[in-house]
Amino acid sequence: MSTNPFSLSKVKNVIAISSCKGGVGKSTCSVALAFELARRGFKTGLLDADIYGPSLPSLFKLQDAQARVNEFKMISPVEHQGLKLMSFGFLLGDAPAVMRGPIVTRYIQQLLFQTDWGELDYLIIDMPPGTGDVQLTITQSIKLTGAVIVTTHHSLSLVDTARGILMFEKVKVPILGVIENMAYFQAPDTGKKYYIFGEQKAGALSKRFGVKTLVEIPIQEELSGDMNGSKANPYIQKAADELLKTLEANQGSQSNLKDAGYRDGEVVLVFTDGQELSAKAFDLRAQCQCALCVSEVTGQPLVDASRIPADINPEEILPLGNYAVGITWSDGHSSGIYPYSMFKK
Repeated sequence: MSTNPFSLSKVKNVIAISSCKGGVGKSTCSVALAFELARRGFKTGLLDADIYGPSLPSLFKLQDAQARVNEFKMISPVEHQGLKLMSFGFLLGDAPAVMRGPIVTRYIQQLLFQTDWGELDYLIIDMPPGTGDVQLTITQSIKLTGAVIVTTHHSLSLVDTARGILMFEKVKVPILGVIENMAYFQAPDTGKKYYIFGEQKAGALSKRFGVKTLVEIPIQEELSGDMNGSKANPYIQKAADELLKTLEANQGSQSNLKDAGYRDGEVVLVFTDGQELSAKAFDLRAQCQCALCVSEVTGQPLVDASRIPADINPEEILPLGNYAVGITWSDGHSSGIYPYSMFKK
């Protein structure tokens, strides 16, 4: 089979759902979100892009389903409950995927370009965890409408969340928002909330990363195990509402940040309307809100300001959409994301 660049020509929006770390419920959120979009009347497809550990067949109990090659030598997706589904598991079956990077890249391209998706309003890509070759292959091979990152409050998840935001922005994929999964457990008898990964105020992730929090989802039985017959879920409905609002707001809009640089000890942001925002480089480094610099348990800073070089300066400033910048500092720190709110006129 040869790749077909027109296989995605009738797909209006391609949205990557990424976690950059396993075990945070990314796949179940992807499935639930795809179901919700289909429930609203949108033509929706779901691609399981995890070659080594495809989860879609198990989530839908479709282990015996097999994708077929049609008369146009394209792979017909498995149609199930109003969704078009494609997974390497539909091609491989139960056999283990043992292969090296270049072969994985080839299979990803086949799933993208040799699947006969037809007309779709939304193609949801359930990305594999991490920020490696598969993720880069997808972001460089097709034009993504944007990415949604699924995370938890756990410190390791937040480290990877920052890495994921930086990865997508470096390849010019806008971040549409963050889904904070397993934010708390709510006791069914008392209604009391228990914050398993530490209590955080609503919107804490938005403040730290500058991106929109689509929804905070508690630990729920409905979002685990078999996803067949998935019913409407108020948290997923809210996530879909916020996602659609963001997509509408992003249509035709571009970041109005014109330039970002370093001048007289300050990081300076220059916008197309002539406005300038600035902040002292030392203060930005000292006030970094990444998971390496702030305790996830107490919320207290971990940075020892006395250890920051007085002449700290940015080696790279990366614009992140229209909400923040990512900075690689001369002391080697590179996981910080700095919302515009940290700068002053």
